[in-house]
Amino acid sequence: MSWISKAFGGKKKDEPMTPQDAIQQLRATEEMLNKKSDFLEKKVEQELTNAKRHGTKNKRLAIAALKRKKRFEKQLLQIDGTLSTLEFQREALENANTNTEVLKIMSVASKSLKAAHQNLDVDEVHNIMDDLAEQQEISEEISTAISNPIGFGNDVDETELERELEELEQEELANKLINATPAARDRLPSIPTEEPVTASVSRPARRRQADHDDEDMKHLAQWAVG
Repeated sequence: MSWISKAFGGKKKDEPMTPQDAIQQLRATEEMLNKKSDFLEKKVEQELTNAKRHGTKNKRLAIAALKRKKRFEKQLLQIDGTLSTLEFQREALENANTNTEVLKIMSVASKSLKAAHQNLDVDEVHNIMDDLAEQQEISEEISTAISNPIGFGNDVDETELERELEELEQEELANKLINATPAARDRLPSIPTEEPVTASVSRPARRRQADHDDEDMKHLAQWAVG
């Protein structure tokens, strides 16, 4: 049995090695070959040193050292090639193992989705969504109807309300005049009985008349406030 078979455990044909075991064996073999490569590199350096030391003093020993160096270098090249092959196989196994695990997970997920959708019907889902949209629309219409005032507030004429308010203010003012005390009525300005003079009245007379009217308005305003 070759050393490669020994490294992989000598499995029988009817007992295939699992990808995980094969990857582990490949890594162990790579580690062993790397150690051997380090040893050969040291031997090459040692023989090169021997050849330099003997040099022309002992040509035979120097040549023998160079021959051994060549053999070690040849073994190094073989080990490098083997390491490249093992590394390629290990990476392929790792990728295959990863793909296998991914496919297993995808298969489980697919079965789970199938089980989840087993009791669902696409047409039924569409019908449910249509019913939900319809009920939402009805709910919005109900909310809008409830929020609108009933029977009052939409058709009121604001001009008519302002006119009614002016009438109430005039009525309130008239009530105050009726209920005023004699002293308060005495303070009220008298109603003029003569016709106002327009163009024939002189400017000083118009100024005096305006001052008198302003004074009357002040008394009226003071009475209304009091």
